[in-house]
Amino acid sequence: MPLFRRCDGELVKTETPVRTILPYVMRGRNESAIYHEESYDITKTRTWLRDFNRARPERLPAGLFHLFIWACAQGLHKRPELNRFVSGARLYRRKGVFISFAAKKAFKDDAPLVTIKLDFPPVEPFAACVDRINAAIMEGRGPRSSTVDKELALAMALPGWLLSGLMRLLRWLDTLNLKPRFMIEGDPLYTSMFAANLGSVGLDRTYHHLYEEGTASLFAVLGSPRRETTFDRKNQPVSRDILEARWTLDERVADGFYCAASLKIARRIMEDPVAHIGIPAAAAGVPETGALPTSSATTAAAPPTPQL
Repeated sequence: MPLFRRCDGELVKTETPVRTILPYVMRGRNESAIYHEESYDITKTRTWLRDFNRARPERLPAGLFHLFIWACAQGLHKRPELNRFVSGARLYRRKGVFISFAAKKAFKDDAPLVTIKLDFPPVEPFAACVDRINAAIMEGRGPRSSTVDKELALAMALPGWLLSGLMRLLRWLDTLNLKPRFMIEGDPLYTSMFAANLGSVGLDRTYHHLYEEGTASLFAVLGSPRRETTFDRKNQPVSRDILEARWTLDERVADGFYCAASLKIARRIMEDPVAHIGIPAAAAGVPETGALPTSSATTAAAPPTPQL
């Protein structure tokens, strides 16, 4: 039993002996990592997103990554064992659902990355989630430095030996559950899940390691959508839009069967948003009797999609 309580999680006391001993057998997240790949049929989803954006032309549009983030948040709320983490060889149930992701400040090789961490309440409309994500991206790309950037700049001003000692001290405090709350709440590595939209920069079929720092037990990478031709039951060619997601999970937080069943929630939402969010106009907050703008008018008026 730890001497002190964590500010971001509650100790799990009712696990099986096998799962309780796993953090002592597999001490690191990457030593405990399992890898999983999913392919989403987004043929209907792309049409749904197009109509959703047409229904709210005055707002920054939503993309596949917005829907993926919202779907993952729903899954983490419905399957809470996936929202756990290991610290100090003990298993904790996280307080709240948080998802972090990174975005380039500009599409240039030397442009810095901005890392964003958002909390996701149990019930949040998709449109509200899209607006929060876009607002966070626009704020992160602004000229002002974030709190994390300022803290890192201050840390990097220290001599190497002092910085190494400081990092060891912080890890030790984290193990004892004594790391200050403000450092945990503002750190994007203390999160339920880290996501990367590598397809937006032309990378595909990529796995990402877990971070040993922080408490993220999940990492998801979205690739580039592609067109795929298959054959239906009548042996007729059918073209589909396919999006691949590659997952890295910490095996110590839940067994493989539970994890696989949990990831299916995101898959169902990604493949059929109508069944889980509603028709595009209703999801955008437009009355059902309202007509959607025409395609040409929407294209001319719509603001650019924030690239993640």
